[in-house]
Amino acid sequence: MNSADSIDDLLPYVRIGDAFKVGVDWSRDHLSAVFDGIASAVDSLVEPLVDLLTAPPAIVMVLIFAGLGWWLRGWKFGLGTTLGLGLVAGLPIWEQTMSTLALVLVASGIALLLAVPLGILVAESRRVSAVVRPVLDLMQTMPAFVYLIPAIFYFGVGAVPGVLATVVFSMPPGVRLTELGLRQVDREVIEAGEAFGASPWKILLRTKLPLALPTIMTGVNQVIMLALSMVVIAGMVGAGGLGEVIMTALARVQVGAGFEGGIAVVILAVVLDRLTDSIGARTASAKAQRAMQQA
Repeated sequence: MNSADSIDDLLPYVRIGDAFKVGVDWSRDHLSAVFDGIASAVDSLVEPLVDLLTAPPAIVMVLIFAGLGWWLRGWKFGLGTTLGLGLVAGLPIWEQTMSTLALVLVASGIALLLAVPLGILVAESRRVSAVVRPVLDLMQTMPAFVYLIPAIFYFGVGAVPGVLATVVFSMPPGVRLTELGLRQVDREVIEAGEAFGASPWKILLRTKLPLALPTIMTGVNQVIMLALSMVVIAGMVGAGGLGEVIMTALARVQVGAGFEGGIAVVILAVVLDRLTDSIGARTASAKAQRAMQQA
């Protein structure tokens, strides 16, 4: 036995995994009603949205997205959206694409409902920031597959664990960029509002948030992109959609089917990225101008 082995033998075995398992077991045994309620709430959001997106013919949905793209970014993007989604509509995976879109929208919506208020709180309190930042670092560096383990443990297989694992995975950019946007607001603008006797709450709502909106919308965009990447991974736990298509192709070594699923993911990602970027730019510009006029 060399000296390195003897030194390693002296180091204590810190049973972090065992402690985590005890906590998970306790929460599942004592908070089962809470998890059942969460599962029911997520199902009540995902299933109707999937039905809504898959009910119209594929050509109708393609034209809706194309019209939205034309309105927000111009005819070139509208034409590109028509060609891209038209290609996907011509593949036998249109319903899976719309299911993936529904999962992304639900997971992103939940993540943003949690991330934006938390980002505001972090920006307004140095103490909260000191506590939350290490947690965000952990959430961002943890391998995506690890989130699926407790999700399956609590909720079994299906859309619910996939959505909730996606929420945890995609939240950090929303929190960080909300905090960054609020901290970057010009101090002179804030002081002008204070000089007119505005309360901290009004300054936050009418000055800080409108001016920080471009950065916040960048966070929204990043949340959606991370949610899309994680929803595909969530196909491993039966979340359905394009993730299931890709996992089936991987299991059966079907190169063509896997390529089709990958192309559909790429096209959906590009469309969502450009649409959210355009919506954010328009909204941020309008609210920033209004805030400057009020200040």
